[in-house]
Amino acid sequence: MYLEQINSPADVKRLNIEQLPVLADEVRTALLEKLSQHGGHIGPNFGMVEATIALHYVFNSPEDKLVFDVSHQTYVHKMLTGRREAFTSAEHYDDVSGYSEPAESQHDHFIIGHTSTSISLALGLAKGRDLRGGNENIVAIIGDGSLSGGEALEGLNVAGELSTNFIIVVNDNQMSIAENHGGMYRNLLQLRESKGTCSCNLFKAMGLDYLYVEEGNDPAAVIEALQKVKDTGHPIVVHINTLKGKGFQLAEQEKERFHWGLPFDKETGETRPEYVHAGEDYHSLTAKILLKEMQNDPSVVAITAGTPAVMGFGPEQRRAAGRQFIDVGIAEETAVAMASGIAKRGAHPVFGVYSTFVQRTYDQLSQDLCINNNPATLLVYVGTLTGMNDVTHLGFFDIPLIANIPNMIYLAPTSKEEFIAMLHWSLHQTACPVSIRVPANGAISTNQKIEYDFNEINKYQVTRHGQKVAILGLGSFYQLGECVCDILKKEHGLEATLINPRFITGLDINLLDNLKDNHNLVVTLEDGVLDGGFGEKIARYYGTTSVRTLCKGASKAFADRYDYDEFLSANRLKAEQIVEDILANC
Repeated sequence: MYLEQINSPADVKRLNIEQLPVLADEVRTALLEKLSQHGGHIGPNFGMVEATIALHYVFNSPEDKLVFDVSHQTYVHKMLTGRREAFTSAEHYDDVSGYSEPAESQHDHFIIGHTSTSISLALGLAKGRDLRGGNENIVAIIGDGSLSGGEALEGLNVAGELSTNFIIVVNDNQMSIAENHGGMYRNLLQLRESKGTCSCNLFKAMGLDYLYVEEGNDPAAVIEALQKVKDTGHPIVVHINTLKGKGFQLAEQEKERFHWGLPFDKETGETRPEYVHAGEDYHSLTAKILLKEMQNDPSVVAITAGTPAVMGFGPEQRRAAGRQFIDVGIAEETAVAMASGIAKRGAHPVFGVYSTFVQRTYDQLSQDLCINNNPATLLVYVGTLTGMNDVTHLGFFDIPLIANIPNMIYLAPTSKEEFIAMLHWSLHQTACPVSIRVPANGAISTNQKIEYDFNEINKYQVTRHGQKVAILGLGSFYQLGECVCDILKKEHGLEATLINPRFITGLDINLLDNLKDNHNLVVTLEDGVLDGGFGEKIARYYGTTSVRTLCKGASKAFADRYDYDEFLSANRLKAEQIVEDILANC
């Protein structure tokens, strides 16, 4: 066994070339065991095993700086840099992040979870090195579809002007999360087919030197290439041809499905039963609704930025949609701007995006979409305190980001029926851009008929009439509001008013004024950070009145790999805690 002897990159260097494929096999065995039990990014890491071994065989990390893009390709890097036990011992599985994390090791240089960033970050390291008189190698590792992101192309453009050491390793596995999209990938295909010799070369056109490696899953071949470029005095791209999911047959065959996964059976690849969601979800529901709309209206189009599953568009749904489905690659900014243009021309675009990734689009939301007031639809998924809990993938911040842009309507449905009604209304209205914060607590059905009409902007809905205390339960936290009301009535004899605000972006002035007559406390519940959020709007409105406000949400902070129950308790977001705070303030 070689892997159990690897405690640092120095131990990798002690092996001879013939021993490295054995190490690669051992690494894959450990990866498969952990990922099948724990879940995580499967295909990206299986495909990068040999290249990562080669990087540590040739370069001298941490003196030489390795910056991994997306960093969901860093599992092998972590195994070789002193964090092996987090992949070989079940009791240590949670000791490390799924992404690059400097707090774990001096071999990691940035916290990186979003894509297309490595070249620009590494450019900063190179410039800092040159300003300080250093001579270490700076290596950016990018791939898995990340080249389609605007920041990656900007980085390539800047790198072409360097006259100093800068190495870019392009991991070309012919995939993003799903299949690659975009003209540059035609050039990568040409380069692969010509073994790097075709005259059309994106990287050379950017002013970069270029070296192609046909066998990117052969450690000897990658080592030979990296040794050629080590200590180079100019910027160069090493283009390696790899197989996503290499060494795990199911991942090789079903690359999209095994990009990331919950714990699964190693033999069948099926998700373990305890992790299978029973019942309908908003992803598949969205695809169902949109495909039906597409059949009735050829101008309806679904847009994704490299994450088609967010809207339930698997391969079958994409084939059914045909040209009415667009994948712009890792380019959320282009998705928003393109949606604005599509809406301007009279068609009906729907852009589905995870909350954590919509953060990249602020300028396009403001400038390209909302200033032009074009009626595009955005669906924001996993906007919640209890969704993805890695610090780089939090869904806390979309409300402050989206809800404060003029002309935007941000809706917060509380049920399956309300979501369907809001999506239908948004698709058929022509007055303004609309975002919908897709509920994050399951496709709860109330069996209530919801009118497909939200033209009365900022009109809240009173669902329970009471006095003294009014609770505004926004979106996914509406059911929390129901629970609080139930406890107040059952245990304290207090009949509170319950309100479904529906609109995140504005105030129902008439309703808020009417509450002054027989309420002295208004409570807001929102599934996000408080700063810049919905509750602050309510508190500001009541600021000069006798009505007190109690805003419940999360404090502004970057949280990482937290326990949901503990996190909610720390922010006093459990129903019993909210009741206690209400009684203390009313």
